[in-house]
Amino acid sequence: MRNYDLTPLYRSAIGFDRLAQLAEHAAANNGNNGYPPYNIELLGENRYRITMAVAGFSMEELEISSEGDKLVVKGNKQDKSAERKYLYQGIAERGFERTFQLADYVTVTGAYLEHGLLNIDLVREIPEALKPRKIEIGSRPVLENVE
Repeated sequence: MRNYDLTPLYRSAIGFDRLAQLAEHAAANNGNNGYPPYNIELLGENRYRITMAVAGFSMEELEISSEGDKLVVKGNKQDKSAERKYLYQGIAERGFERTFQLADYVTVTGAYLEHGLLNIDLVREIPEALKPRKIEIGSRPVLENVE
């Protein structure tokens, strides 16, 4: 995999440093080796769902935390290998930690475990002050009446 130096972008683009950091983070191998597999769905204009395949994990063995712009999902599997003798073990029963980078104003609204799938619902709630608003056009300057 190629490493790209984004330093020139930091020098010439004001306010885009976070975008460059996201690009560097995505290009780097951050230890997420594909386990557990997951989907990210778009449910509506501002609603999303992350679905992770966590077969064999109970609710007590899973932990979800959100801090700032990061969502972290951890699975801490209890070691029960001494209790069982496998002839073949194709189901991974190892712990994991997966981190998702959240965009601005995206928050977790809930999570549930169903049929070995962990579903995490997210919503993007843009503050009213940042939403587009219509400006009425008047027939005279607004500042004339200011004393």
